[in-house]
Amino acid sequence: MARLIQQNNQRLYRIARSILRDDFEAEDALQEAYTRAFTNLDAFRGESRLGTWLGRIVINEAIGRLRRRRPSVEFEKFAAAQEGAEIIRFPAANPELDPETTMAQREIRALLERAIDALPKAFRTVLVARLIEGLSIEETAELFAIKPQTVKTRLHRARRLLKEEMEKHVGPVMGDAFPFAGQRCERLTQSVLARLNFT
Repeated sequence: MARLIQQNNQRLYRIARSILRDDFEAEDALQEAYTRAFTNLDAFRGESRLGTWLGRIVINEAIGRLRRRRPSVEFEKFAAAQEGAEIIRFPAANPELDPETTMAQREIRALLERAIDALPKAFRTVLVARLIEGLSIEETAELFAIKPQTVKTRLHRARRLLKEEMEKHVGPVMGDAFPFAGQRCERLTQSVLARLNFT
């Protein structure tokens, strides 16, 4: 059972996260969904893949939480949710990168996550399933009980909205890309002057 949970964890967590837009609540919803699924395993009829069945349970749990959600969250509940919670982090592309590049990657990832969170739920969930989790159009359609053409349409709109949202934040700093100043500029200048025998 542990292996089955581990195989589905990331995909199901990301689906819950795409609906709830909250790390802690998504993790809690995932745990609750697993508990419900495995205590009612006899309800699985084999009409769909086990992963799809689990996905639907996670979706239902996450949507149920949205409906019950209150406008404000009590601090005690928030603090209690943090205790012992282990957030599933995206691994860095290369752990040996310099600290500056690692920090830049974190900032870009945070910006991307905020932009995805800003999408309407119908587009956000399809985008996460298709682009982040790599589900096929048919698998995504089955998971969310929608037509394949609807998946294509929502994905197209989600990409367009995501691009617009990213451009709001990235556009103003586009001119700062590929900086060549400070020590790098000075080092090159000194190197050229030295090669030309200018001291």
